Order: sequence, then C-alpha cells, then structure tokens
Amino acid sequence: MEIISTVFYFLIVIGVLVFVHEFGHFAAARLTGMRAEVFAFGMGYRLFGFNKVNGFTFGKLQKDIELGEHTDYRICAFPIGGYVKISGMVDESLDKGFINTEPQPWEYRSKPVWKRMIVITAGVIMNILLAFLIFYTITLVKGKSLTETTTIGYVSKGSIAYESGITEGDKVLRINGKNVEYWDDIQSKLYIDNLGESISIDFLRNGTESTIKIPKDKIGFIGEKNFGIYPEKIVPIINGVSSGKPAEKSGIQKGDLVTGFAGEKITNAQKLIDLIKLNANKETEIKYLREGREIVSKVTPSADSTIGIEITSKYEGSTKIITYNIFSAIPHAASEMYYFGVEVFFKSIGKVITGDIPFKKAIGGPVKIAQASAQSAEGGFMTFIGFVALLSMSLAVINILPFPALDGGHFMILLWEAIFRKPVSYKVQIVLQNVGFIILLAFMLFVIYNDIISIK
Repeated sequence: MEIISTVFYFLIVIGVLVFVHEFGHFAAARLTGMRAEVFAFGMGYRLFGFNKVNGFTFGKLQKDIELGEHTDYRICAFPIGGYVKISGMVDESLDKGFINTEPQPWEYRSKPVWKRMIVITAGVIMNILLAFLIFYTITLVKGKSLTETTTIGYVSKGSIAYESGITEGDKVLRINGKNVEYWDDIQSKLYIDNLGESISIDFLRNGTESTIKIPKDKIGFIGEKNFGIYPEKIVPIINGVSSGKPAEKSGIQKGDLVTGFAGEKITNAQKLIDLIKLNANKETEIKYLREGREIVSKVTPSADSTIGIEITSKYEGSTKIITYNIFSAIPHAASEMYYFGVEVFFKSIGKVITGDIPFKKAIGGPVKIAQASAQSAEGGFMTFIGFVALLSMSLAVINILPFPALDGGHFMILLWEAIFRKPVSYKVQIVLQNVGFIILLAFMLFVIYNDIISIK
C-alpha cells in the first residue's frame, strides 16, 4: 500500500506540473496563430489519445492521418514529462520532415521572433504563476507562525549538537554571525542557509556569552541527519495507543501528557522518544497527566525500542502570528517564492559544484520526488501543495537555463536571430537539439541510478 500511495502522489505532482508547463506552450502557440500537432503527457510510445479527426484511439496514429488545425491529445508510455509538438519547430520530437517544405503561415518558423519567444517562455511563465498562486494561497490561509524562543529545551544524545558541547538551557543568539530571534530562524540557518558549511553558534549560558564552532567535516550532511537541538516547552501528548502493546498494558490513554520517564523530567517529545529507545526490555517508570491529575505507572519498552504510542508535540510557549490580507500577501508570497525557488536552488547548486554538499544528497530524480511527494502528503494538503509549488519553481528555473533541448536553449537561438537578424540554420539547431537531448538523457539515467542506490 505504501508503494501504491507513493506512486499515486508522484503521478499527481508530475501530472500537475507537466500539464501546467505544456499548457503554457500550447495556449501561447494557439494564441499566436501556430498549430499544435500533439499535446502529450509522458514520453515515448503513444498508449492512447483523442483528436477531432478520428476520435479516441489506442496505439500509434496512422501515418497518413491529416489533423489539420486539430491537436492529438495523448498519454504516452513513460510518465516522466510531456511535450507539445508545434508545427514547424525543431524540438524534442526530433521531427525534421518539414525542413524541405515551404513554410506555412501556421508554422512556428513563419512567425516573428517575438511571438516565438512568447511560445518558448510560456511554459516557464506558467510554472512561475502556479508557484506564486500556491504561495499566495498558503500565505492568505495560514499566515506565518513564529515560535518565540531561541532557548534549547533538549539536546539529543549522540547528535552533532551533543558532541559539540551544546546543552539544554542554552539560548542561541547568533548562527554564523546572523542574529536569531525565533526558533524558525535557527531552523532555516541550520538546515537551509548554511547547509554544507561550518557552523558558528553564539549562545548565552548561565548569563555568560560563549561561542561554539563546528567544522563542516564534523557536521557531515545535516540535510540527512538532525543537528540534534529542540526548542523548550515542547511537551509530548499521546495521540494514539496501539492495542496489545506495553503502553496499553500500563494504562496509558490517548490525550495523556507525559511528564516523566525513567526518572527524568520530560520537557520535549524527542527526549521521550530517545529515553524509550535507551530502555528497551527494561521495566521503567512513566509519569503522565490526565485531566490535571498525575499518574505514575510502569512500562517495559519492547525489544524494538517502542511502547506502542503515537506522539504529537504541543508547544506551550508564546507564538507570534502574522496575518496577511489580499494585498500584503503579494510581496510576502513573491519573496518566499524567490527565496525557496531561486536563491536556495542556485546556492545549493553552487555548494554541489564546490563539494560542500554531496551530489547524491542534493540532486533527486523521479524516485526521490515520489518519496518526497508521499511524505509531503502525510503533512496535509497545505504541505503537499507547498511541495508542488517548490517543484514548479525548480522546473521553471531548470527549463530557462541556456542549455540545448531546454526552453532556455531555444530562447538563446531566438535571441541570436533577433540580434543578428539571421536565423540559426536547421542543421545547427538539430545538432544542438540532439546533443542536448543525449546529455539530458544520460544525466537523467545517472540521477535515477543515484536515486535507486540511495533507497533505504
């Protein structure tokens, strides 16, 4: 069932992104007087499709079929992308049969450069618009919630933070010289802004300011493992109890708030999880609150280091809520979209090139996208569409890169024509398209291989 749900959410994500991108090309082509011969979801062999000439059919179309101004809407064998075949254009279909014929008024090659530029960039523009609309919607609906603390409530034993000497009660002041005001600032600076770099943390301990510097070789890749610090005032609440497990036998019920375990005060949900793991097969005291009354019981974690509970975390400190209206949400959504979709993207690529971030950890293909799609869906609808928005921006940024076979490559050919008043020869276009396609295919196969060997 897990594999089915993973594939399901992957197809939804890819389906939405491909449709939006290709619809941009399709709509722009039609609006500028060009014919779109094919609108395909997927690549390769035509499984089935529909057009107004011969209706719904399976398999390949007849070679002698004349669609005229109509489009064949099709589903192809490999759901890893899609394309729109525009008449008179050298593209990923590698169709060059039109080259030796007279240009027709409805063909791409017959239109002025500015119209062709609109068609080429329309897919990227649609992906950017989709990302903006999602960020804008999330901003309006959820606003922004900031955890108003920078005090560490728990340090996971054996973690990077624990080994570096960070302790409970430390109040973080700065990370790599940048002030932090909320726990959200700490998260972004550890897991995004300074990923792959050495970390310098300025903190307040017992009224005295100190600094801990952690070299990047000791940190490793934080994107794969947790740094190990958690905010204060995060209490664990029992959200579910498995039948027949140790927790049920000890009397624990849904809604109980755990306050103590193995003689230690529980101030953080992760602390409870870690203590349960450390006490496998040991009868241990557990304290919890039920309707304001403290209950003390005994529980013996199983050999797999679990007691059969589902834990939810509740933050009992103060939170700053920022709300936005239909106007103020615009700049905030645009800023978030640029930061996560462009700035973080290029910063990550730069760190891959310099070796600060391992390639296999930073670059993900269909397998990793599928896994991330399912994981984001588990976080709820808003989390899921937020993931779609990030992918949409990534797709836009990648597609506009000036590389053959990508939209950016086509745009550079048009830019050359606009500047020098002379089109690039079909021979050169075909060579560039073939070389670009081969390189992209090889890169995709390498990424997929990397995905597979990284599966845990």
